[in-house]
Amino acid sequence: MNCGIIGLPNVGKSTLFNALSRARAEVANYPFCTIDPNVGRVEVPDERLDQLAAIYRPKKRTPTCTEFVDIAGLVAGASKGEGLGNQFLNHIREVDALVHVVRCFDDPLVTHVSDTVNPKRDIGIIETELILKDLESVAGRLARAEKKTRTGGKEVQVEIATLSRLQDALSREIPARKMKVTHEERFLLSDLLTIKPFLYVANVGEESARHGNSYSEQVQQEADVEGVLSIVISSKIEAEIATLSQEDAKQFLADMGCTEAGLPRLVRACYKMLGLITFFTVGEDEVKGWTIPIGTPAQRAAGKIHSDIERGFIRAEVFRCDDFLRFGSTQALKEKGLLRLEGKEYPMQDGDCVNFRFNV
Repeated sequence: MNCGIIGLPNVGKSTLFNALSRARAEVANYPFCTIDPNVGRVEVPDERLDQLAAIYRPKKRTPTCTEFVDIAGLVAGASKGEGLGNQFLNHIREVDALVHVVRCFDDPLVTHVSDTVNPKRDIGIIETELILKDLESVAGRLARAEKKTRTGGKEVQVEIATLSRLQDALSREIPARKMKVTHEERFLLSDLLTIKPFLYVANVGEESARHGNSYSEQVQQEADVEGVLSIVISSKIEAEIATLSQEDAKQFLADMGCTEAGLPRLVRACYKMLGLITFFTVGEDEVKGWTIPIGTPAQRAAGKIHSDIERGFIRAEVFRCDDFLRFGSTQALKEKGLLRLEGKEYPMQDGDCVNFRFNV
């Protein structure tokens, strides 16, 4: 699963992407520097994986990863093609969630497309363009559905009713995520831009990295209204940390009075936003984290490793990572009744360590 990094031009999206992925996407002080989306795979920080690896000392340690996509800046009128907007909006359609970077720093050397820094206004511009693009998509889908009324059945009537309600809501600048829909209707909204989960990144200057500023407070207010996360980050500082060794990065953060960089917080927040959890397979050969959606049953989780394991699934031998770290061995877990056998419908939990039993 992946997260698209969006926002106005020159808000620090590519700088943040570079810090996340070290992919060195081009960064420049002019609009539309990024045209084709850059993609980077980012390790999800998880101290449990490191602790398990310290005990097993495997030949290989494999973390879970999340993909980030650096999407070019949007401007007012993007839904009508301004600034190559249609192309960029289509890139947004292809990601699973959005990281909306908002400029929260003053710097006369970095051009702002609206000349002044105003987070609330900037957030509104992006939201409006996403709504307008969804409105265009819904209008086209509604027109096609109405042509099927003579030959279609109940499904077509449900589609027309849902799309009509959606069109009305979008026309009143209400995003799709705020619509109340039935389970039957939800599939009609799945490809809309304003249905995607999202969070805000308030990109501040170096001097505001620790506590934020009046601009980031505006972003937090908007996040509170939406019921989403807002994370304060200085992408400039994060990009600098990304070039340092682990030891130097720790010292750099300590000198700033910080215990952790902003990027690990962002990656974990995105992972949670996507509704993902991690289970582990452990052994002397490899300690590995696996990404699955919350509520995934054991048999389907086994398919993440190999389709043969899912097909031949018998049982899952499960123990909690926290229990293992507390007692130090699977033998101790057996003695305490903390090693369990679970069936194919068992809903996997975050932090489960699993050995799947299966027939070939």
